Amino acid sequence: MTDLQVLIEELHSQFKDIDDGTVASYIPELAKANPDWFSIAIVTSDGKVYSTGDAQQNFTIQSASKPFTYGMALEDNGRDAVLSRVAVEPVGKTFNAIVLDEKTGRPPNPMMNAGAIVIGDLIHGEHITEKLNRLLETFKHYTGHNVHMDAPVFTSERLTSYRNRAITNLLYASGTITGEIEAVLDFYIQQCSMTINTIDLATMASTLANRGINPCTGERALEETYVRDVLSVMYSCGMYDSSGEWAYRVGMPAKSGVSGGIFAVAPNRMGIAVFSPLLDERGHSVRGLKVFEALSEKLCLHVFDCCYPSQT
Repeated sequence: MTDLQVLIEELHSQFKDIDDGTVASYIPELAKANPDWFSIAIVTSDGKVYSTGDAQQNFTIQSASKPFTYGMALEDNGRDAVLSRVAVEPVGKTFNAIVLDEKTGRPPNPMMNAGAIVIGDLIHGEHITEKLNRLLETFKHYTGHNVHMDAPVFTSERLTSYRNRAITNLLYASGTITGEIEAVLDFYIQQCSMTINTIDLATMASTLANRGINPCTGERALEETYVRDVLSVMYSCGMYDSSGEWAYRVGMPAKSGVSGGIFAVAPNRMGIAVFSPLLDERGHSVRGLKVFEALSEKLCLHVFDCCYPSQT
């Protein structure tokens, strides 16, 4: 296999001077990010860790949290119950689009904000503190250590969450969520405000690549039966209105976040994460997109690649 450490260092050097894109500013705290931050990490399914750049730099996970809360909801409620509240259809819309089924009130998929808000409502817990504690414990299984919420980002996002508040009100009016509106919205913002670094995100991705077991600790983070569900919606919906282009160019289940993180899963092989806060017009890391296209080509990671020796 190609020396992964050498490869990611070469890609980091190749793309580090790209200055296209802008740092997210609609959440004021995110606007403070250094546009020069850039890191790449790979964690293989047998627990080997490779990283380069600002891999220890903390950032909030933002929408890259959505696959992991989706897994929690599946474990709590089962596939059919979750599907009755949130569909799994790609729609080619932006992450915060207000799109609900006219008859059922279901959001199109759990990767959009509307779907993720419903998913949070489905996670079990008598009150928001219990749900938050369960979320922190789940993230601990995925990363291998305690994870904390960034209070300034949470506060900043909560004070400016006008569109997400409108979405939550609409979901409540349609009967799609049943929890108290502010509590449901707060939980969604809390999940987005969890602090990780690039190695953490790659480890979380590798856990999905390893059938739900963290390859570095041996702890199970997600029941194996639901890994397929999570990867399926990541592949078709995880990159929002560029999911089709991502599937064509990169070909791996993936999810991005507006803080600049992107992670992708190569089942049975590795989890990959890139962090760089400069975003394109769709909210994806510009350098991250470049890195993933290169890694997919160089390591034959596209799901439809045929570069392995024939078994016949």
